[in-house]
Amino acid sequence: MTTPAAVIVDEAAYAQAVEDAVNASAAYYASGTSALDDETYDRLVRGIAAWEAAHPDQVLPDSPTGKVAGGAVEGDVPHTVAMLSLDNVFSPEEFTAWTASLARRIGHQVERFSVEPKLDGLAIAARYTRGRLTKLITRGDGTAGEDVSHSIGTIEGLPRELTEPVTVEVRGEVLMTTAQFEQANEVRTAHGGQPFANPRNAAAGTLRAKERAYTVPMTFFGYGLLALPDTDTTLAKQLGERAHSDLMAQAAALGVNTTATTAVPGITSETVEEVLARVKEIAAVRAELPFGIDGIVIKADLAADQQAAGAGTRAPRWAIAYKLPAVEKITRLLDVEWNVGRTGIIAPRAVLEPVEIDGSTITYATLHNPADITRRDLRLGDHVMVRRAGDVIPRIEAPVAHLRTGDEQPIIFPEICPRCGASIDTSEQRWRCANGRNCHLVASLSYAAGRDQLDIEGLGATRVIQLVETGLVTDLADLFTLTRDQLLALERMGETSTDNLLAAISAAKAQPLSRVLCALGVRGTGRSMSRRIARHFATMDAIRAADAETMQQVEGIGTEKAPSIVAELAELAPLIDKLAAAGVNMTEPGATPPVPASDAAESGSQTDDAQGGPLTGMTVVVTGTMTGPLEALSRNQMNELIERAGGRSSSSVSKKTSLVVAGEGAGSKRTKAETLGIRLATPDEFAALVANHLN
Repeated sequence: MTTPAAVIVDEAAYAQAVEDAVNASAAYYASGTSALDDETYDRLVRGIAAWEAAHPDQVLPDSPTGKVAGGAVEGDVPHTVAMLSLDNVFSPEEFTAWTASLARRIGHQVERFSVEPKLDGLAIAARYTRGRLTKLITRGDGTAGEDVSHSIGTIEGLPRELTEPVTVEVRGEVLMTTAQFEQANEVRTAHGGQPFANPRNAAAGTLRAKERAYTVPMTFFGYGLLALPDTDTTLAKQLGERAHSDLMAQAAALGVNTTATTAVPGITSETVEEVLARVKEIAAVRAELPFGIDGIVIKADLAADQQAAGAGTRAPRWAIAYKLPAVEKITRLLDVEWNVGRTGIIAPRAVLEPVEIDGSTITYATLHNPADITRRDLRLGDHVMVRRAGDVIPRIEAPVAHLRTGDEQPIIFPEICPRCGASIDTSEQRWRCANGRNCHLVASLSYAAGRDQLDIEGLGATRVIQLVETGLVTDLADLFTLTRDQLLALERMGETSTDNLLAAISAAKAQPLSRVLCALGVRGTGRSMSRRIARHFATMDAIRAADAETMQQVEGIGTEKAPSIVAELAELAPLIDKLAAAGVNMTEPGATPPVPASDAAESGSQTDDAQGGPLTGMTVVVTGTMTGPLEALSRNQMNELIERAGGRSSSSVSKKTSLVVAGEGAGSKRTKAETLGIRLATPDEFAALVANHLN
């Protein structure tokens, strides 16, 4: 969808818009602290351009249109070749019109396009002399940039030495990955600084920082390779004649990081339709990438086409940026709500001034815990950077500290449980009501009775509330001791509904251990993890006997999670004993208890994985609507089937994925699998593969 232009009604509004755009651009390129988010800036510049088109005699000399970096950035190191910006398109129609214009300019249709993700970072030029990195320069105003050579050695993907002793300039983008951004803010706040608002701000500020008491990593992705005045003549000629895609391959061979190492590598396409298909593919996996992108860069790949097209004062005519909808916006933090979950966890939630991001109006965002609020130095009334990518729950990145007015107020943390008034356990980062699950017993029981846990049909939230309020049920085990007379005495419980509920409760006693464990709601375990634990240990007794070191043998349980799982199982011991006494199953069908390593070596015993199944060693993702023999299975039942057959279920596609089961309506996950060359199977093909494990 095309980003609409800001409406400018008169000359005064135009002058103000120019001033706002130039100031925002200066802050954006200098320190990453712009008062405008990317989409708002784009709207403003498009509005300025529209006004200037209608009033060509009133164009101000400071206007950002037609200038690199909005005309607000300066530098003192001259570029040997102008380091230009890119013009933007926002829709297939605009892109198609651009390709037609390019074809007219060069006298023929473009033979081949290169298509790469537009990385959301800071453009730099890295100069190598005889293979050694000697100078780093920012884009600046396109003709000259700032020397940031003090950052040499701190940027991953930009080696100090190339694999060959050549004199060249590598151009590319410096950014922070999601993990690097989190690390940067932890280190920065630990040294008394304000957190960065987003990864781009963090990269811009870090790249320029001198004599700082700490360093944080950044990452470089190359997007250009060109000759310098003292480059070998033969090499310079070769670089000037090679296609862009060939230059990228050469940069990678020299040891420079490029998008070829990512899930969205640069490719070449011969038609507009192929380019637009690639745009959709990259957009589909955007939310899962470990770094930010704000669009796709499309270039005429051949050097001859680039030379024929030429360049303007601001941007090359042979390249364009296809911008994607913004996933970050600036809005205000109005309030913080404190909600109690089913396990007693007290979770903060941000209340926001409504803001539209990628077609959705966002009014709430996640806040992880009180420590996270403190670390980010959030305050009520703050302007905050909010991020939402794909189906990911919106989250606050950080306050936009330079927009503070002094009227912001501290966020008050609760001193007692906001639900029941009990004391709060603050010993861990995630605070918890001292009453634990009993604080929100209705939610805890409703979860346990759910389809993917004990599957007790007829035990909805209304009935659970009734049982809790009458005192018939004080914990999960009490469900299994309910009598017919007790249920018949309740309002709106007839004989038929009573007998049906008792039958469902009786059937729940026979559910496998994995579902019982999931119903307990141990923090740090969900449906998949509960299945892994149950299959690994086979019995509840074996699970309860495990210490933290033993628990870590389960796939996906690390050194941090294992102790908390062991501790919570110990806390749940009385409830587990009551469940067992009530006749609830405490074993996992088909699983055998683990054999100690020494015993296994002596007896030659094999692990469950070694015993084998058609999916042994495979990571499987299910997407779309299942049909045929799999039609009646819920997604959780599909995951159980995968794991019974020896595989590991996953919700996201990555290079580690072995198989994607793509049903009707499969979208971005199928697209990503195709991009990565991952094996695809239809529901019928998958059903045949695991036929012996279908119930």
